[in-house]
Amino acid sequence: MNATMPTYKVKYQEQVLPALMKEFGYKSVMQAPKLEKIVINQGIGAATGDKKLIDIAVNELTMIAGQKAVATVSKKDISNFKLRKKMPIGARVTLRKDRMYEFLDRLISVALPRIRDFRGIHAKLDGRGNYTLGISEQIIFPEIVMDKINKISGMNITFVTTANTDEEGYALLREFGMPFKNAKKN
Repeated sequence: MNATMPTYKVKYQEQVLPALMKEFGYKSVMQAPKLEKIVINQGIGAATGDKKLIDIAVNELTMIAGQKAVATVSKKDISNFKLRKKMPIGARVTLRKDRMYEFLDRLISVALPRIRDFRGIHAKLDGRGNYTLGISEQIIFPEIVMDKINKISGMNITFVTTANTDEEGYALLREFGMPFKNAKKN
């Protein structure tokens, strides 16, 4: 294998893929589900009053993901939230290929174990084999310097897979080592 290839990409090819082929009886490797992209999204409700919060969120997400994050804007006016159309209200970044595998590696081996009282994550997929993980504090990532943050904020991390069912998507993420609460191995 290539020395510069991310650890989790190698793990997918050498461990995850054969395990999925055996578990579901696929005839071709092309039938096996794979991770397509990871989307990290952070909504900042207080950004309607303070524009600097968006810049801070974009910088933090950029540090966490290792790729430039972009500000997201509102789609419509909502007067109760003092929100105007095309007003920046969050930040997001989409990771694909090698950066996606490197982020997955850091998330599973470094960030998730740093959560206080961590007992695993819920195994609730969306019906199409995709999984969204909600994180309540960005400080679990080692890239974030505790002294430089002014506000603890959460984020959603969505794992988009090519799986057709929740069962296949769950098996894919479980084989990668996602710490599900009651991971049942067949």
